[in-house]
Amino acid sequence: MISESHPLHRLFRGLTESTFMTELGVGDPSLVGYVSNLLASFAPTQAIGRIRDRQGRPLFEVARILAEAESAEDEERRCECHRHVGDFTLFWTGLYPDAVKRLAADSADGLLDYQQQGKRSYYLASTLAGSQDERPVLRRLSEHFELCAFGLSRVRQELDKLEVEGASRPDGRAIWA
Repeated sequence: MISESHPLHRLFRGLTESTFMTELGVGDPSLVGYVSNLLASFAPTQAIGRIRDRQGRPLFEVARILAEAESAEDEERRCECHRHVGDFTLFWTGLYPDAVKRLAADSADGLLDYQQQGKRSYYLASTLAGSQDERPVLRRLSEHFELCAFGLSRVRQELDKLEVEGASRPDGRAIWA
């Protein structure tokens, strides 16, 4: 995970807050914070395969992560798997909706609707979360999945604009490098 003081994390937070609060009228700091943290957590590409099977192999397919959740022996593991499915599907449907079809093309994910699975998984995670503080935001992510995915698509547009404009730090390096 990228630290909250890292420039990339601050960029994600600023763009997410601006987009969600100004453009979409979503004044829910915990929801907006969760979404901006989601962006930062998936910045290192290895985070996409954070859930591992019993042999320690990373799982990159929603269908396999769901199977892992169903076979888990404890609620904490089931919650972790469902939260990851919610995060994974929100990330891809929001930022890279065109890639979703390619991701799922040669796998069991081709039979899944990522938005429906994301909503369902966030709901299930909200019922399993150990912390009472996490449950409400997970429930709201389930209820407002489509809005959050749309918000992420708007954040992506802002990131694309920054890239075109050549956004950089004072040392000349790209902000997200």
